Amino acid sequence: MNDTKSILIVGVGGQGTLLLSKLLGNVLINEGFDVKVSEVHGMSQRGGSVVTYVRYSDKVYSPLIREGEADFVLAFEQLEAARFITYLKQGGKLIYNRAKIEPMPVITGVCDYPDDIEEKINANVDSIALDASALAKQAGSVKAVNVVLLGVFAKYTNIPKEKFIEEIKRSVPPKFVDLNCKAFNLGYEEA
Repeated sequence: MNDTKSILIVGVGGQGTLLLSKLLGNVLINEGFDVKVSEVHGMSQRGGSVVTYVRYSDKVYSPLIREGEADFVLAFEQLEAARFITYLKQGGKLIYNRAKIEPMPVITGVCDYPDDIEEKINANVDSIALDASALAKQAGSVKAVNVVLLGVFAKYTNIPKEKFIEEIKRSVPPKFVDLNCKAFNLGYEEA
């Protein structure tokens, strides 16, 4: 029986998807899981998509997640949530930030940002939509959206929240530990 859990983390460059995957991967390793992580950066330095695959179990053979296999998709903004929704498996959960980040075709006027994107997202999957940007700002920096999303995700695991807090304290520069712990707790409470 395959008990491998798969998490897809999607956002755009500079949002902290890689830190989120590092924190999550380290927590899972510390819990005794075999963990595989793979990242696709694309044009991340120019606001392009960043996709990170995290898979864990007693034994994981591949880091990649195919469409219809993800237990969770964590999305840093609405359009990325919509783009990667097909990766969720039946019964999977989408956790996404309600923020809208306009891609280059929208910025240049070639396309419009879809008006009804949230209705389309929520019509087809089990989802949690939250204003992670506001919670991050409340914690002290809008850059902490990644840790807010980690906090929401943590609520759906059997891993004690203290294990996530310990990893934040180990992995984040000391001057940002309190801010990130607060962001994590705000996300955890929001779930």
